[in-house]
Amino acid sequence: MKITVDEDKCCGAGQCVLIAPEAFDQRDDDGVVVLLDAAPPEEQHEAVREAAGVCPAAAIALSESP
Repeated sequence: MKITVDEDKCCGAGQCVLIAPEAFDQRDDDGVVVLLDAAPPEEQHEAVREAAGVCPAAAIALSESP
């Protein structure tokens, strides 16, 4: 799995950080998503998929190919 984020789309809701804190964080100044791990280990994939699915701005994109 590969994760990409579109910082311009991010509205700073923080759901990704709550669901998958190993993969996502937020900037202190404006709350925009920070990608911590663009290729997370398999045990984090389910949480990352959920985080992408609940993102209100659709700022998280996933690629399942290795």
